Amino acid sequence: MTGTAGGLRIVRLANFVTARSGGLRTALRHLGEGYRAAGHDPVLVVPGRRDAHEWHPWGRVVTLPGVELPGTGGYRLLAGRQRLARVLAELAPDRLEVSDRSSLRWTGAWAKAHGVPSVLVSHESLTGLLGQWGVPDVLRRPVADRLNRASSRAYDRIVCTTRWAAEEFDRIGADNVDLVPLGVDLDTFHPDRADPERRERYADPTELLLVHCARLSPEKRPELAVQTLAELRRTGVPAVLVLAGDGPLRASLARRAAGLPVTFTGFLPDRATVAALLASADVVLAPGPVETFGLAGLEALACGTPVVVNAASALPEVVGSAGLAAYGSGASMATAVTRLAARPEAARRRAARARAEEFGWPAAVAGFLRVHDADAARDTPGEADRRTA
Repeated sequence: MTGTAGGLRIVRLANFVTARSGGLRTALRHLGEGYRAAGHDPVLVVPGRRDAHEWHPWGRVVTLPGVELPGTGGYRLLAGRQRLARVLAELAPDRLEVSDRSSLRWTGAWAKAHGVPSVLVSHESLTGLLGQWGVPDVLRRPVADRLNRASSRAYDRIVCTTRWAAEEFDRIGADNVDLVPLGVDLDTFHPDRADPERRERYADPTELLLVHCARLSPEKRPELAVQTLAELRRTGVPAVLVLAGDGPLRASLARRAAGLPVTFTGFLPDRATVAALLASADVVLAPGPVETFGLAGLEALACGTPVVVNAASALPEVVGSAGLAAYGSGASMATAVTRLAARPEAARRRAARARAEEFGWPAAVAGFLRVHDADAARDTPGEADRRTA
């Protein structure tokens, strides 16, 4: 397959992507669609069970066998450097975009050696992740700073999706950081998706319907959603909770939720179904402390539903006054839920939708292409000639 005439072949590498993963996969899909619409040739390389080559509206997807990470519910890594280097050479990228600053950092050196401009997308707070992995407080910042310096040196540009995420690079004096917010699908996720019949499956008219829509994995802290429900019920608030998603913590969450009105939907593959659930909820919970953007929270706002987020994450910056932030305890999140629910419903739903409308995928795509210097590079002699079939 050859690149689009006059456009750039933008090869994107990503780990921690599965058929059921959420925000990262969504972002990769929308960015790929935008790159194609702008006349470029996006190629996504991800790990999987076996080799595969597929073509989608968001571009070509190359799957390479990856090592499965125990206890993550199916996440895999592109672990074979020699194989991946050969694939990169065969693809002959005009631009390299990498969504993993740990095991794939070596690809920055590969890009420099082959004269390929490179971009690293920072999808998480490394300091926060180190805390999730049990690294002592005293070591988190120096370790994160050392690794972030290495990332900043390895790639031509670093893309952060929030100022909160960029702070890690600001504190080490990195001068190659660009701020590009992601977007949300404002058509699929819309207040008109609200469905009274769907709501009745989970809550009666006197109950407060809470929804947590995310992978049930440690970094998302879904147990805080259950703790929030327990605290609300303890204080007499007739709340119920829907946990939409699947992951390695499902069994332990089911034990924790015993005796509480909690519904586990499992993975919901249909985005319209997810939108209907979010639009039918009263409040959505996003308790993950290391989120650097939080597409699920933004999708809830697009559906007209306010969000309670973890104050330790980047989400307070994203949701603005359309949600409330609370530090990581069930009690503090329960307080935020009651404060949001006390707002007039029409007003809180209007505010949520208005906030989401500030984030569109066309602006995100344009921002990423600016970082890639895509428009200028289209006319650069010899770029297209470097591509191989």
